[in-house]
Amino acid sequence: MSKNAPVRQPAGGHGPGNHAGLVEKPQHFWRTTNRLLRYMSNRLFAVAVVLILAITSVIFQIRTPKILGEATTEIYKGIMKGAAMKKAGATVNSLPIDFDKIKQVILIVFVMYLASALFSFFQQFIMTRVSQQTVYQMRREFKEKMQRVPISYYDTHSNGDIMSRAVNDMDNIASTLQQSLTQAVTSTVTFVGTIWMMLTISWKLTLIALITIPLSLVIVGVIAPRSQRFFATQQRSLGLLNNQVEENYSGHVVLKSFNKEKSAIDAFEEQNGNYYRSAWKAQFISGIIMPMMIFLNNIGYVFVAIIGGIQVTHGAVTLGNIQAFLQYMNQFSQPISQLANLMNTIQSTIASAERIFAVLDEPEMSPEPTEKPQAQPSDSFIDFDHVQFGYNNGDLLMTDYNLSVQKGQRVAIVGPTGAGKTTIINLLERFYDVSGGTIRLAGVDTRDLKREDLRQHFAMVLQDTWLFTGTIYDNLKYGREDASKEEIMAAAKAAHVDEFVRRLPDGYDTILNEAASNISQGQRQLVTIARAFVADPEILILDEATSSVDTRTEVHIQHAMDRLLANRTSFVVAHRLSTIRDADNIIVMDHGNVIETGTHDQLMTQNGFYADLYNSQFSGNIVV
Repeated sequence: MSKNAPVRQPAGGHGPGNHAGLVEKPQHFWRTTNRLLRYMSNRLFAVAVVLILAITSVIFQIRTPKILGEATTEIYKGIMKGAAMKKAGATVNSLPIDFDKIKQVILIVFVMYLASALFSFFQQFIMTRVSQQTVYQMRREFKEKMQRVPISYYDTHSNGDIMSRAVNDMDNIASTLQQSLTQAVTSTVTFVGTIWMMLTISWKLTLIALITIPLSLVIVGVIAPRSQRFFATQQRSLGLLNNQVEENYSGHVVLKSFNKEKSAIDAFEEQNGNYYRSAWKAQFISGIIMPMMIFLNNIGYVFVAIIGGIQVTHGAVTLGNIQAFLQYMNQFSQPISQLANLMNTIQSTIASAERIFAVLDEPEMSPEPTEKPQAQPSDSFIDFDHVQFGYNNGDLLMTDYNLSVQKGQRVAIVGPTGAGKTTIINLLERFYDVSGGTIRLAGVDTRDLKREDLRQHFAMVLQDTWLFTGTIYDNLKYGREDASKEEIMAAAKAAHVDEFVRRLPDGYDTILNEAASNISQGQRQLVTIARAFVADPEILILDEATSSVDTRTEVHIQHAMDRLLANRTSFVVAHRLSTIRDADNIIVMDHGNVIETGTHDQLMTQNGFYADLYNSQFSGNIVV
């Protein structure tokens, strides 16, 4: 399994947002639009070809009703001529209809419809490639950007928000580029072209038909925004309902144990009612738009049919042209609705693009050094030299932190919650850079090392186990891709993983599910320890890993950790102080600073902060 294996999201994380029916307004419409179009700049020729094909397809589509009307006119002429001949007393065996001309008209219409379909197919084919290539480039830049943003970005943005930008917003842009761009052109050309064809038939009938346009615009302009507001309320209600259902199902054991089923059902009924009322209004308001548009269309259709029929009887307009005009009547209102809907779609898409560009514009981590780092003489393996640090350039949590660690030493870091224990780990691996002072590894300032080179010295075993969906063997190999099977098996045995894996039906080929819940918490922890064994790190970072397991498993984990720590420099973030009594050096932290340091016996003799923590922990007064 490669190091780019799929990342398993923690249970209970936020999923991608649902934007259906809710139009998010962009903050800088034209600036974002221009930036989005620049992604298509190297594909302008293809876009131009698409637009030409789309316009040509629409022109063929628009021309066909009038040409088809010529066949109706020929039939009408033949019928009228035959009626006149019968009236004059002539014997008529068959109506004098010019079927050759009708066949010719039908052939021309068939060719035009076929050409329209082919042009439409090719423009869709080309535009699909253009849109997907454009979004492919944006996705690649987004992914590369996420590798360069500092860890603080992940700390301040939820997984759901990042996933929504990477998936929903990208799909929204792809869909709009593929469909809406050409649809905007074809709708405009259809609207203008249809009116032009109607004018070539009868300007009087065209004026009658155009009377319905202002009324249609009023319907779209008044009802559509109201519908959007109801859809926004519907989406908020749906979000609250989803959160409630997810919370109840994920915590169903606690809910049942406290006999809260009735109150949960009552709360659900209330929220479900709110969603029903908002959804009903949203769907009803949006649903009446089309019937009202059809009603207006039909009114215009009736007037055109009546007046057109009168003009036919007076010979002012041919019957075929009236037939064509009525077809145009059905066509020209559609682009109005399509363009109105497109405005919402485009607004939503530009808002999605803004969210993508906001990530692409995020400040990046400091650039990697290009020169070979110079080592300074040092008696220590790791040095914290007057280190200062504050998150996001805020108030300093560490003002003057000093620490020297010899190679092979076991260093324990203890202190109350918020003392800065995790901050030390973040600075060691350069998840964050120091605000002042220096951290040196073997005499080299860690800022002069590439992050990848620096992190090759480390392996971490955290309290929160992280395993991806895949086999147990692949999860073990994640520690070092070039590890041999013998090395992986040896690591599994050393970490007591082999014992329980052999008892599984599929052994090392057992697929861990999304939450790795098909093995126990303690077994998951042992797998992470074995993974660190496989990595064979020079420096090991351990977070307390036994707080949520039974005593027997804790013994296994502690034995595995002892083997893992042997002959390695290690940093152990300790919560249970009994587990770090044998540490070579115990760092006691409070409010971001080291307040005591020494071995367990030395610190207990001092009878200071550490001694208070240790004694109170065992007396049950304080949980560290």
